[in-house]
Amino acid sequence: MTTVTRFAPSPTGYLHVGGARTALFSWLHARKHGGRFVLRIEDTDLERSTIESVNAILEGMTWLGLDYDEGPFYQTHRFGEYRAVVDKLLAEDKAYRCYCSRERLEALREEQMANKLKPRYDGHCRHRTDHPEGQPYVVRLRNPQDGVVEFDDLIRGRITISNDELDDLILLRSDGSPTYNLTVVVDDADMGITHVIRGDDHINNTPRQINILRAMGRDTPSYAHVPMILGPDGSRLSKRHGAVSVMQFRDDGYLPEALINYLARLGWSHGDQEIFSLDELIQKFDVTDVNKAASSFNMEKLQWLNQHYIKNDDPARIAHLLSPHIGALGIDPCEGPALIEVVKAMQERAKTLVEMAELSSFFYRDFEDYDETSAKKHLRPVALEPLERVRAALAALPEWTPEAIHGCVAEVSAALELGMGKVAQPLRVAVVGRAASPGIDVTLHLVGREATLRRVDRAIGFVKGRAAEAGNY
Repeated sequence: MTTVTRFAPSPTGYLHVGGARTALFSWLHARKHGGRFVLRIEDTDLERSTIESVNAILEGMTWLGLDYDEGPFYQTHRFGEYRAVVDKLLAEDKAYRCYCSRERLEALREEQMANKLKPRYDGHCRHRTDHPEGQPYVVRLRNPQDGVVEFDDLIRGRITISNDELDDLILLRSDGSPTYNLTVVVDDADMGITHVIRGDDHINNTPRQINILRAMGRDTPSYAHVPMILGPDGSRLSKRHGAVSVMQFRDDGYLPEALINYLARLGWSHGDQEIFSLDELIQKFDVTDVNKAASSFNMEKLQWLNQHYIKNDDPARIAHLLSPHIGALGIDPCEGPALIEVVKAMQERAKTLVEMAELSSFFYRDFEDYDETSAKKHLRPVALEPLERVRAALAALPEWTPEAIHGCVAEVSAALELGMGKVAQPLRVAVVGRAASPGIDVTLHLVGREATLRRVDRAIGFVKGRAAEAGNY
């Protein structure tokens, strides 16, 4: 039997990383077993579902590289199929019409809660045979009143629920619209879903859905309920913990392969291995190895992974991905050094593309202020002569190459009988604004002769000002 999995989000917002992890696990299970992965949009909540949310889900799936073999299917296109199933269940006496008013149901609930009983429908219309014309009704499943529902959860093991804990759930609302539990079951059956991998918040729905499948005479898929993702404070991961939207991670400068790697490891492991290519994940992932306990989202771990992928990726691809982040700073990367050369220089220095863009801005435009600590340490009166000497030497270079720049700094250091750092560090702060950058030769080469000399002149003026304040000039 061909393995078929599905991802079935509701288009009522962005693609949450929790949903993305569920989609990833479903995708990996299908790919590992040579099966099919289906995307289904559960858009029956007409008030909250939006085309913008649908597009956000599709965009997130595309960015992550989670391609689907079938779909996207839309539940709003399948209302006829749901109605046909309900009509068949009614004809077979496996469902019935319930005419109970909202007032009666609310009073029943209040009474049950007052008696400390679990709120549930009492089967008032279960044996009713009349059909009052014009009176609104819902259609309920005739749930078995004895026996149990058992299923082997691929993550949690055997789960047993007594049927007397389940009431006759509504399949069709009074306005004729189908309920979630009905649509999911009909879709899973019609689409041949063999493995339902979803969040553990659906565990309570599973026995109800199994009973619907049994009433329909359809096979039951295998179920795997994935634990939720927690924030650092132990509560469910939400916006208050920071980014939770897949596309927000893209906008924050994360690579899709880093987020995929992180989400795969969030509740699943294969020995001590931390870094996985997509092919390795397909080969080694097993849903039965997913941890039963909830996992906490660790931003530092994600940043570590992201830095690894940035460092080891093709500079041309990183330059392509970095370009919009540079543009967001108001910088045109065409007006300055080649972006791919900047990436080569900065590739090991940033945890995100946003950070790389910010750290690289000095290559394209003058900075406003010196880093206070760097200036205090390196732009002191003692740095005045090294800066003036190296400025003159740089201005006189016949060619502006990294090799020539390095030789220039080395010659000035030797002439002043100073270590390279005593010349290079004041020069670096003068040109970059801080005491950290790639090698001084590569840095100055990419900044360019004109901008370098202009910034050194500014630094010389800054040092002279400090010396005057101190009475040393």
